[in-house]
Amino acid sequence: MLTLEHRLTARVRAADYQEWRAKVHAVNGCARPIRLAGAHQLQDANTGQVLHHHGGDIFAPCGNRRSAVCPSCSDRYAADAFHLMRAGLVGGHKGVPTTVTDRPRSFVTFTAPSFGPVHHARTTARGKRIPCGCGEVHHEADTRIGTPLDPDTYDYVASVLWQAHAGVLWQRFTTRVRREIAKRAGLTAREFRDHARLSYGKVAEYQRRGLVHFHAVLRLDGPGGALDDSPAWATPDLLDDAITAAARHVKVTTHRPEGEVLVLAWGTQVDVRRIERAASAEIEDENGQISEGRLAAYIAKYATKGTGKTEAADRPIRSQQDIDYLKVSPHHRRIIQTAWDLGDLPSYEDLKLRRWAHMLAFRGHFLTKSLAYSTTFKTIREDRRAFRLAETLERLGLDDRADTVLVVNDWTFDGAGYTDDAERELAAGIAERIRDDRKRKYDKENYDGPTTHDR
Repeated sequence: MLTLEHRLTARVRAADYQEWRAKVHAVNGCARPIRLAGAHQLQDANTGQVLHHHGGDIFAPCGNRRSAVCPSCSDRYAADAFHLMRAGLVGGHKGVPTTVTDRPRSFVTFTAPSFGPVHHARTTARGKRIPCGCGEVHHEADTRIGTPLDPDTYDYVASVLWQAHAGVLWQRFTTRVRREIAKRAGLTAREFRDHARLSYGKVAEYQRRGLVHFHAVLRLDGPGGALDDSPAWATPDLLDDAITAAARHVKVTTHRPEGEVLVLAWGTQVDVRRIERAASAEIEDENGQISEGRLAAYIAKYATKGTGKTEAADRPIRSQQDIDYLKVSPHHRRIIQTAWDLGDLPSYEDLKLRRWAHMLAFRGHFLTKSLAYSTTFKTIREDRRAFRLAETLERLGLDDRADTVLVVNDWTFDGAGYTDDAERELAAGIAERIRDDRKRKYDKENYDGPTTHDR
């Protein structure tokens, strides 16, 4: 059997290599592209005349937003997330006015409660490491960090049920914070809707213990959302106070398998910090206040992290055998196993825990926003398609007929992924070079300041 080195050499020397390489470049080195066969053509919408035709085989990006699955597609998703979040923070594009920077805004982090002592690598304010409960001082790279000191007493059932209800907790928080704002402004719920609107964008990030916490930007607008200025009574202090009160009171009640009532809430470490209008490239200043400069990139980064290969599964769990052969830590395996076992009980049928076992029971989206926060992923992608079409028309000398050009696609699915490990290795190398070239270009264009996001 040929070695990988020989297979790589053979693929590079193949007659169709340049054509294959061009297709990989077209999808930025996607790790598992969709193979399509068919044709694409441009024709006059009025006469039906074919102006351009391309047929054959092409690659389409897989579109997976998780960096552990496809770094290239997750880069694209992160870029879209960056623009979505940035538009709501600083305005000036995507239909959001720059006046949003004058609104009360807060950056909030919600954590999960404790379900038992875990190994940690904390430090003092002076940077001195604090001994863990096990008596050792752990380095940041220690794989034990986040795992229970005593797995037998760690409350896996409660942790899985909390994770499964995290989205509901967030929904109830947004409802409660509106009430808290209205109460502080001396308004009824209806009057609040007539005078103000709470807008937000949030992402979920997995902690090393396998539980999510949420990073969120909350903004207090006028009734029209981003397009309307805040009412005179809307102040940063009022918003911060309302957020703190709402986070403290929100609860979800469920039951353990044996019927005992279980009350779920946020952890005690709810961090609320004001977002200041600033040109600084730093996320926060010496006073702990958040600036606009890098916050969008900070949030976008977590939108693509997912769970990572070392923490959970990249794909849904289909059977107990899948769990038995997962390459995960004993702690994360036990979370997945608990979700799988609870998912077989009729009382948790509505949670669909088996469906989400590979996500450690988290059932929510990793990035969500309110309607009026900023633009949408759909709009960003439609803008990109329109830009690419305009580029194509200009290249073909058809830009003067753009209003009458009809795009006709006729593609059929021909498979997914590359044919062997040699193609996968070559595609990964192409993807890495594309990422490096993009980063060098970005650094050159922004040489006088730090980069805002890793591409």
